[in-house]
Amino acid sequence: MATINMPRDPNTLSNYNNWRTKHTVAEFTIDFKKQRLTGSVELQLESTTDKESEEIILDSSFLDISAINIDGKKTSDWTVKDRFEPYGSPLSVKVPAIAKGSSTYLKIEVSTTDKCTALQWMAPSQTSNKKYPYMFSQCQAIHNRSIFPCQDTPDVKSTYHFKIRSPLPVVASGLPTGASNFEHGTDGESGTLLYSFFQEIPMPSYLFAIASGDIATASIGPRSLVSTGPEELSDAKWELETDTEKFIEVAEKLIYPYQWTQYNVLVLPPSFPYGGMENPVFTFATPTIISGDRENVDVIAHELSHSWSGNLVSNASWEHFWLNEGWTTYLERRIQAAVHGEPHRDFSAIIGWKALEDSIDRFGHDHEFTKLVIGLKGKDPDDAFSSIPYEKGFHFLYYLEKLVGKETWDKFIPHYFTTWMKKSLDSYDFKATLLDFFQSDKEASKKLESVDWDTWFYKPGLPPKPDFDTSMVDKCYELAKKWESKDFTPSPKDISGWTANQIVVFLEAVQLFKTPLTPSQSQAMGKAYSLGTSRNVELSFRYFSIGLTARDETVYHPTADLLGTVGRMKFVRPLYRKLNAVDRGLALETFEKNRDFYHPICRDMVEKDLKEG
Repeated sequence: MATINMPRDPNTLSNYNNWRTKHTVAEFTIDFKKQRLTGSVELQLESTTDKESEEIILDSSFLDISAINIDGKKTSDWTVKDRFEPYGSPLSVKVPAIAKGSSTYLKIEVSTTDKCTALQWMAPSQTSNKKYPYMFSQCQAIHNRSIFPCQDTPDVKSTYHFKIRSPLPVVASGLPTGASNFEHGTDGESGTLLYSFFQEIPMPSYLFAIASGDIATASIGPRSLVSTGPEELSDAKWELETDTEKFIEVAEKLIYPYQWTQYNVLVLPPSFPYGGMENPVFTFATPTIISGDRENVDVIAHELSHSWSGNLVSNASWEHFWLNEGWTTYLERRIQAAVHGEPHRDFSAIIGWKALEDSIDRFGHDHEFTKLVIGLKGKDPDDAFSSIPYEKGFHFLYYLEKLVGKETWDKFIPHYFTTWMKKSLDSYDFKATLLDFFQSDKEASKKLESVDWDTWFYKPGLPPKPDFDTSMVDKCYELAKKWESKDFTPSPKDISGWTANQIVVFLEAVQLFKTPLTPSQSQAMGKAYSLGTSRNVELSFRYFSIGLTARDETVYHPTADLLGTVGRMKFVRPLYRKLNAVDRGLALETFEKNRDFYHPICRDMVEKDLKEG
């Protein structure tokens, strides 16, 4: 009889308080034709309870499990229980009871299925050169259980050995140890190589990551590589090689030395529908950060910051997601301030405040998911995903910094990340660590007595708005105001010396006009500010949106051209909706032309948008 010992993560069905995964060996063959991974996973599970447990329960979802071995011996004493939405089907394995601190080795033969929620398979038509297929994983928040049975909770950390066989190059969230053991293909199929990776720093299951495709690699720093399609490699190298090492060095001064040996970036194919993912060793990134102007590389500052916040020090459950994202957003803005100047920190925070307001408006100001610490029992963590843990979490840390003083606060940062290195914590652990650290500092301790912890943790809606330094946004709004006059004559000098984000703020202000620009105004804006020809999709997307609203026909076909080269839903869906409103024929023609280019999720969503339109 298994000991009932309730875990603090409500989004797992595993009995991880009785057993803890210490090491994971994932051995898979990537089958592009059948679109599945086939192989095995071996888990080293340590008994953690004084009362001997004779059952191991693992998370699994839509898996084809064929055999299980315990300590090298085959067992038939296992069962996949009924599915329990949204958490999958728990795998129960009967095992001999062992003493606390001893380990059992569980080897599971398994294949993914067509219902796997963690893997995205791309046909050659969805890649830039349209020559080879592509596959990548996305396991956050609770999708690793659809690749192999595991304790799918950030409260458990394991070291990893990846053994991935593929006909195409492979990257993973571990340090590569080489490719070997070539096997010839059958029935005219390509041969395969075995790619091996080690991850010696324990990491949560959601950071398990693999990708395979037509991947080329170049150096972007003394400890950094960029990997992407061969045709995109030189542009990606140029975009990232100036700032990546600089960002790492700033973060190291703020916290402590980088622990993962290498910091690399995998720029995914253009049909990748999302923003990015902070997988250790290899950040998975949207190709829209490669904009030809180095104006979007601050995305890397965010993903890099996760190397400490989230990856090294992790939230114990998704109810405390702000500990991952709030800290990461805070660190990202400290890096921006160090590299670009202090005003950039508040400028980024002002843009983030707008995103926070939008998210809270969408949920409703009294919604559970607008709290800092949220309740997720029986709920899917993906449903709670928004900018709120990022921005509300940032504002809590920003408030604490202002409360005790920046110089004093900066002493706490390395202490926090040292105390919880390679561990997981919740909000109450954070509070205890903070108060304990400042106990010997009477002045700081007295100031911290004024913190209303319950309000910060549990009150829904917006936090108090700080008194921001608006020096970098004032001129954006001033320029937008000039555009309200039909007589305004623009000049390239209007935005001379501006960052791309300042132009974004200006364009967003124009989008909020009650009366849209005229077609001639739209054309004048595009010409004066070179927006229609910008490689920076953050800029061209917003300009085309303004032009479509203005019914400026000169942007219709450039919009259609952009929709054939970018698959990120952030840009694609709004542009299709606006193009459909002014030229439905061109919108439908563009969609049919690029149907196979889009990721299936993106394709389905655009199809619905066009049908509704």
